[in-house]
Parts: sequence; C-alpha cells; structure tokens
Amino acid sequence: MLKKLFSGLFGGGDKRAPEAEPVEYHGFLIVPDPQEAGGQFRVSGWIRKPVEGSDEMLEHRFERSDIVPGREACEDLTVNKAKRFIDDLGDDIFNK
Repeated sequence: MLKKLFSGLFGGGDKRAPEAEPVEYHGFLIVPDPQEAGGQFRVSGWIRKPVEGSDEMLEHRFERSDIVPGREACEDLTVNKAKRFIDDLGDDIFNK
C-alpha cells in the first residue's frame, strides 16, 4: 500500500495508456500512439507490416504537428492520416 502511495506521489509507475488496438489496412498495421501535449494529444503512431515468410516486422514511427483535445479523437485522426500516408507511399514508407 505504501509503495502505491509513494509511487503516485513521486511519479513512479507507468501512467501511459495501453497501446491501442492495431488497425489493418491493405496489409499494414496502424497502431495509434497519441502523445500527451499540455492536456491535449498529438497525432502519432506506428505503421507496421509483417515480412512475408518470417517473424520480422517492418515499422515506421510517425508524429505529426496536429493536436486534438481528446484521446479517442486523436486515435481516429492518427488512423486516417496513416491510411493516407500508406496510400501515397505504400512500401516506400520503410525506405530510409
């Protein structure tokens, strides 16, 4: 009990929300990961794609300047932006 109390008082423990459910889109997985920004949420997440015939997963981290007041709305906007990014670049997303 004291551990929980002290961790709450001094910032211990993981306060991040659990990772959102991936959204499948044209063979890609979109995972919203809104970042808290002054009481609002910044659009960010992961675009992942399984490599055929292996356990490997390609991934691309993205973050945008858009800030949204609610977490759920931010997750929705993140998915929509990722879909457009996939439509525009396809597998080139993973070329660095």
